[in-house]
Amino acid sequence: MKEALLNYFYNQTGDLAIQDMLLNYAAALVLGVIIFISYRYSHSGAVYSARFNVSLVMLTIVTTLVMNVIGNNVALSLGMVGALSIIRFRTAIKDPRDATYIFWTIAVGICCGVSEYLIAAMGTGIIFLFLLVFGSVKSNDRYLLIIHGGRSAESAIETDVLRCFDGNAEMRVKNTTVESVEYIYELSKRMVVKAQSRGSSITDILYKIEGVAAVNLVCQNEEISRGWIKSFIKATDIRALC
Repeated sequence: MKEALLNYFYNQTGDLAIQDMLLNYAAALVLGVIIFISYRYSHSGAVYSARFNVSLVMLTIVTTLVMNVIGNNVALSLGMVGALSIIRFRTAIKDPRDATYIFWTIAVGICCGVSEYLIAAMGTGIIFLFLLVFGSVKSNDRYLLIIHGGRSAESAIETDVLRCFDGNAEMRVKNTTVESVEYIYELSKRMVVKAQSRGSSITDILYKIEGVAAVNLVCQNEEISRGWIKSFIKATDIRALC
């Protein structure tokens, strides 16, 4: 029984004809280009990484290559798992959709590697159409209103902010020292647009208060990490961001 199992594991081969392998690679390349186009035109962030997009096409082909090597050989597949387990990716993925694209390319590469072109094409087509419809949906951006001034202006700042945003501004942080005070308010995009439509800028209103040193309005969206915001809040020298 033991010898039969060993023969089953080691005698299986995943050899493919050259024509089949070339067809697998061609299908992976075509579908990888479709993924490339999808990522390029559905990306809505401020920073577009062309290298990451090209890496998606490469990952599709590499996954197909791995599947061609493994084939039906169970022993080789277990060895491949052990060899690839030493790889560690420590780069943080800022956009959750980037992780989705990585899984998409791996799935397409696996399908092409086992010659399941129909499954790969149908799945890619459905995801591509979905992204064409919903890929350009914008996130609900929120804003951080950061005010730095003297303790003498504390009461006036709170009053003007509440009046400008009809009492809907949410105070998230209030840092005080003996001589200074710092506020961080969270605002929705609708609140900012409504306040600007009245003709009076919140920055102009706050700078009229004696003791206000700096006023900053920061767009808090998916491109800004929490760690960056925390370091920005802790900074004593608040600078204007564009």
